[in-house]
Amino acid sequence: MNHVPQSASGMADTHVTLHLTFDENALLPLLFGEHDRHLARIEHRLGVRLSSRGNRVAVAGPARQAHAARTALEALYGRLKHGEVVGGPEVDGAVRMAAHAAERNGEGGEEPRLPLSDIPSIRTRKSTIGARTPAQAGYMEALAAHDLVFALGPAGTGKTYIAVAQAVAMLATGRVERIVLSRPAVEAGERLGFLPGDMREKVDPYLRPLYDALHDMLPADQVARRIANGEIEVAPLAFMRGRTLSHCYVILDEAQNTTPVQMKMVLTRLGEGARMVVTGDLTQVDLPAGTRSGLADALDTLEGVAGIGVVRFSEQDVVRHPLVARIVEAYGRRAVAERETRRRTPAVQPGGQGTATEATDGPGK
Repeated sequence: MNHVPQSASGMADTHVTLHLTFDENALLPLLFGEHDRHLARIEHRLGVRLSSRGNRVAVAGPARQAHAARTALEALYGRLKHGEVVGGPEVDGAVRMAAHAAERNGEGGEEPRLPLSDIPSIRTRKSTIGARTPAQAGYMEALAAHDLVFALGPAGTGKTYIAVAQAVAMLATGRVERIVLSRPAVEAGERLGFLPGDMREKVDPYLRPLYDALHDMLPADQVARRIANGEIEVAPLAFMRGRTLSHCYVILDEAQNTTPVQMKMVLTRLGEGARMVVTGDLTQVDLPAGTRSGLADALDTLEGVAGIGVVRFSEQDVVRHPLVARIVEAYGRRAVAERETRRRTPAVQPGGQGTATEATDGPGK
């Protein structure tokens, strides 16, 4: 592989042409995609020009973006050499990671490089889940290093999905004996009695995302068998009370809808050889007005406690349809504008007099 060296100055503005040579021609159709759609995707995301001839690819464009495109192609080629799948989501993830590395490393003037093969991934029975954003890479590292991890951020960032993948991987290798997946049902009050059907029929709709993630990691017959023999338990939050969860992997999803009492109850269930992941989005609190989110309360209470990892995602980490990231960003801008309006609006006093006072944000804001 050859490329045109560049000086440190003007790295972002200098146009370059880089050349890559791949040694396994059989992998190139998978790397390029049908009708070169993967190459077109990289061109669109990074604003570069890719041209292929035989087993060679030329990358032309601004230096930083060109180096990012090259790094992304190398990472995708590495996945294929390891027998992994490359599709649109994998291309987007490689581009996102490479662009972040190019921006970070390019600040010092050196050629922006990142050994994407070193980025953490999680292997399960059905697939390998690789990090698609820098925050996801940090999340995977935190899950490997800490017994208790809080993951915060908007929908679509992989908080729950990656946690389930880690749990399944640890169960398969014998590092834990069980998986316990839980989330508040309905609202934090868990008013299940008003719903039709038996207990399973009442709670299953609220636990469905956890079942979906499990079926992505394990064959359907294994999911059913492991649930039947107790190796995997999917239960509403109320079922946690009074238990000690030892040698298991606990995931509490949608934790923003717990109360402080419920959150303390769950955190203190952690037993010997157990690990726990708590996920939630503090902008999506469904608790009654005036009730503090247990997730927000736990973060304030446990700040600085050794052995606890906290990972925060943003709308830039959304890995669903590109529109989802823009939707999350739009709602975020509106929330900021509404808070600013409340701060500027005088509060009405009993006597009808308005005083300029700063309004407080609602729960979880």
